[in-house]
Amino acid sequence: GGRGRAVRHRRLATDSRVVGERPARGLDRAEGGRGQSADWPAHLAGRGDWARAPVSGRGSLARTEYGRRSPSGVMASEVAARRDAKKLVRSPSGLRMVPEHRAFGSPFGLEEPPWVPDEECRRCMQCSAKFDFLTRKHHCRRCGKCFCDKCCGQKVPLRRMCFVDPVRQCARCALVSLREANFFGLPLKVLLSGATFLVTLGDGPPEAMVCRLSSNQRFLLLDGDGHHELEVAHIAAVQVLAEGDPAGGGSARATGMSLQYVAPGVEYVVQLRLVAREDTSSTRRQAIAWLSAMHKAAKLLWESRDQ
Repeated sequence: GGRGRAVRHRRLATDSRVVGERPARGLDRAEGGRGQSADWPAHLAGRGDWARAPVSGRGSLARTEYGRRSPSGVMASEVAARRDAKKLVRSPSGLRMVPEHRAFGSPFGLEEPPWVPDEECRRCMQCSAKFDFLTRKHHCRRCGKCFCDKCCGQKVPLRRMCFVDPVRQCARCALVSLREANFFGLPLKVLLSGATFLVTLGDGPPEAMVCRLSSNQRFLLLDGDGHHELEVAHIAAVQVLAEGDPAGGGSARATGMSLQYVAPGVEYVVQLRLVAREDTSSTRRQAIAWLSAMHKAAKLLWESRDQ
């Protein structure tokens, strides 16, 4: 409130420099019982070490303190409005609803691919049918390659490129887009709604906080006694935390998630630990659903960076 103490906002700045390593497949099996990721919901389990991806890395850790006077809140609202502003643009592939400022785009988004030039497309790149007056060529809006109508006749939603309407895609890309469309349904709503966890940020003490994804999908918002904004683009690794002994015939039970992110301007990695609370069964169910959705989001994030 206006008379409350100042709330600190911490945000990780973005930069174009890429560091880190290519993503590993799946989530990891950590040492000890609490770090195992096997045998709880199958789509969350995995092998190997931390699931990693390249991360933007340079800049400074910006901290803004909002005072007690109302203009600070007004300024924050104006900044948020500009950050979330969108515009309708027409591209060769169709209408797209994109952020007014490219820097504020979703980290899960994909750039439109360059089309293979018509003069280089003499045959369908799938079935090798020769293009002529009757067999027309079409470009897949996702991969940019050219195909005949039989091999590129489906129009499928492509949310990751911000298309307003379903667009033409080849059979392979259509399957991928349909699979991804699931994330932009219930899982994304779950992430935006948030869930309550015991949060440990770096070396700090555990604190009960609501963790949710910002409306523009760029930040993880942590709200408790304080307020933190962690930029999704800086997440370097994701690990599901579980307890139990799958090797003994039982099933591991999800307890939380550990995220690593590269703090701008420093050489070390900071860890964010989220542990589901045991207050009520409904609270825990909401937390587990959020963890599942966050895992799906991480996979899209790795793919976007690896494009």
